[in-house]
Amino acid sequence: MRTVHEEVIARVKKESNLLARLRHPSILELTEPIEDTRSGGLIFATEPVTASLAGLLQEKDDQEKMGGVAGRPSRFVVEDDNGQLRRRELEIDELKIQKGLLQVAQGLEFLHESAGLVHGNLTPESIYVNAKSDWKIAGLGFAGPPDNSDTSSSIPQISLLEVLHHDPRLPRSLQLNMDYTSPDFVMDSNVSPAADMFSLGLVVLALYNSPHTSPLKTNFSVSTYKKLFSSSSSAPSSTNNYLSSRPLPKDLLNSVLARLITRRPGQRMNAREFQQSQFFNNILVSSIRFLDSLPAKTPNEKSQFMRGLPKILNQFPRTVLEKNVLPALLEETKDREILFLVLQNVFKVVKSLPSGRRSFTGEVIPKLRETFIAPKGSSTERDTAKEAGLVVVLENIELSGELCSGKEFKEAILPIIKLGLESHTHLIVDKSLGCLPTIMAVLDFSTIKHEVFPLVAAVFSKTSSLGIKIRGLEAFVVLCGGSSKVEEELGDGLDGLTQARKGTEISNNAVLDKYTVQDKIVPLLKAMKTKEPAVLMAALAVFNQVGQIADTDFLATECLPILWGFALGPLLNLQQFQEYMVLIKALSARIESEQTRKLRELSACSNATRSNNSTHVRSADAFSGTTGDDIGENDFERLVLGKCATSNEPDMLGGIVRPQPQRSQSSRAANPVFSWSTSNANPAQNLVNGASTMSSFGHSPASSAQPSHMGVTLDNFAALQPTPPPSADRSIGHHTTDVLGVMTPMQPSSLQPSQWTINTTTPGAQSFNNPVHVQPQSKFSIPPPSHATSPFSQFSIAPPPAQSQGWLQSQYRTGMAAPSNQMNGTSNHQQKTGLDAYESLL
Repeated sequence: MRTVHEEVIARVKKESNLLARLRHPSILELTEPIEDTRSGGLIFATEPVTASLAGLLQEKDDQEKMGGVAGRPSRFVVEDDNGQLRRRELEIDELKIQKGLLQVAQGLEFLHESAGLVHGNLTPESIYVNAKSDWKIAGLGFAGPPDNSDTSSSIPQISLLEVLHHDPRLPRSLQLNMDYTSPDFVMDSNVSPAADMFSLGLVVLALYNSPHTSPLKTNFSVSTYKKLFSSSSSAPSSTNNYLSSRPLPKDLLNSVLARLITRRPGQRMNAREFQQSQFFNNILVSSIRFLDSLPAKTPNEKSQFMRGLPKILNQFPRTVLEKNVLPALLEETKDREILFLVLQNVFKVVKSLPSGRRSFTGEVIPKLRETFIAPKGSSTERDTAKEAGLVVVLENIELSGELCSGKEFKEAILPIIKLGLESHTHLIVDKSLGCLPTIMAVLDFSTIKHEVFPLVAAVFSKTSSLGIKIRGLEAFVVLCGGSSKVEEELGDGLDGLTQARKGTEISNNAVLDKYTVQDKIVPLLKAMKTKEPAVLMAALAVFNQVGQIADTDFLATECLPILWGFALGPLLNLQQFQEYMVLIKALSARIESEQTRKLRELSACSNATRSNNSTHVRSADAFSGTTGDDIGENDFERLVLGKCATSNEPDMLGGIVRPQPQRSQSSRAANPVFSWSTSNANPAQNLVNGASTMSSFGHSPASSAQPSHMGVTLDNFAALQPTPPPSADRSIGHHTTDVLGVMTPMQPSSLQPSQWTINTTTPGAQSFNNPVHVQPQSKFSIPPPSHATSPFSQFSIAPPPAQSQGWLQSQYRTGMAAPSNQMNGTSNHQQKTGLDAYESLL
């Protein structure tokens, strides 16, 4: 007797050897042959699988228990290899069950008819599910040829006595599971393919049962098994709903189970009949079966199937679409004749999947690159079938932008768009230019400027098609930051007028910079020769965007001349011309506003500069004690009177004029306008001249001296000097005086030969006129004094003759009293004042 270890090794070797010999899509594939290890074990490898059917059913039971009585699925979350959390896909829906049972039936058909074997232990533990949800048959440790087999086989027949014996030392997975065993083995000791069909019926019941197990509970006991089948109530049959705790599908109940779970083997259907049963007669299952056999179909059958598939795609479960339909479609991209039909279905499937991003980047993009991007050095002959598929890709470019990152789009999708832009087919170029909004939303600025824009500009400048020219102008609008619309034009599109269009605005994340727009796009528009209305109106949209980006001087010198040239196009109608004028006026207004603003800013800066310079000059004058006006007046006086420029000059009263400190504007305005010049050192003459001057030039508001404003009187005056207004008081020695040396001399042209009218007005007082008739000797001169020799020039007025000091004081009081009385509201016309007093002296 063999040891437990030897028995395990023997059964595993038998199963692995059968897997290595059998090749079928529904049989688990052995990829690496079995080998012995140094520790006495075995090692081999099969194709990747997800789990066994038994494991999936157990997890589904756990899921339903946690979901409550209603059986609502819970949301199990697992962590994948990348550390990301995702929902575990445990759904076993009706379509998956039908598809899996079909695959198992196909595998059994292969074993029974081609391999001449009976499986002997068909259970959920011997069925494995891969990543595509394909069911694979394994567990061939008890497989062997049927009884009375005519074909010779190297595989020994099944020893029922041996396999029905339960050895508790061995793992349960290496022993016969009597819960799914046919009564042919246990009660009849008969090995036939019908036994596998009975086991298949029990597997079907487990799929719909709750919990998902066989209705037979034998506990690996032959006696228990026989006891169950000894009674009709304990054996599964149609009368007791096959011991299922849940209702069974009607088609399954009537046409399948009745011919699978039956005591007599001759009444059971075979594997091929099972596949043709009414249970699998629906459009979805038939489509899956057609997809599985698609490579063997004719081109006409493939084309018809691909055209009708979009109508039922929304009926498939999403997992079936992802794991079965999509891979089958991608395999058919090798067939160029139906490439565009295959790609239409591929994009529709990807769009409907919640995990479309994963499927698109992992499965679709590699196939697209393999199909359209030719290796370097290969021939680039035109392929119409390939171009048809390229149109489908370009039409779904927005979906591609949503399902991949910017890097993936740049590496995989952008080369396909470039291929379309370089095509000689106008339809493909038009579709490629229409992809620009998606490109702007996905790619970065540098890629758009250096890779996309040159291709668009080349297409626009080289094309001879008006449609491509208009599409190129629309692309320029997008590149300049404008919104793009997916438009559908009616008519030939050459009249410039379009009917209602539908579209969705697409926001752009990157636009061309100002310098590229000015240096590249505008020259392209300027070089445009066509004057078709549709082209010109598309160019107007481009200029509308340029006007928001370019500088005002560029708009004035470059854009406006081009706009005027386009606006005067002979084919434009009134409405189109008015649209051009609206833009021209708007740009002109912007240029005017910007230029006005610049000039105002420049003027404000210039005024500020002058103000600062004037402030510096006044500060310097204040420091030196004189003003620019005073300097100019002194220079003019010295020039006219012929005086030498001295630092200390005598004034009209015999004092010394010293440099005056800076005075305020009001102070300077209060100074007399004219001055009397004298070189006589006689104090009496100076006093007379001073009194006459103040009375004669009373028309200046500040030139009238009033007694109320005097700082001193004649009684304490050593030499009579008039006092200036309080705001212009200056101390010269021990006396207060008004500086008359800065007065401008009288001009001869201002004197009238017939009469002088002299207005004597004091600040705040009324003015009065005293006409005095003077008989001058000359028309422009004043008669000289009586003495023969006069020290005065012809522009000077001679002082009156010298009088006694007492008379002079009385006359001075009399002459100064009139202004005082006038200010006090009274008038004394009996006394002569001013020039009247001066005339009486003469």
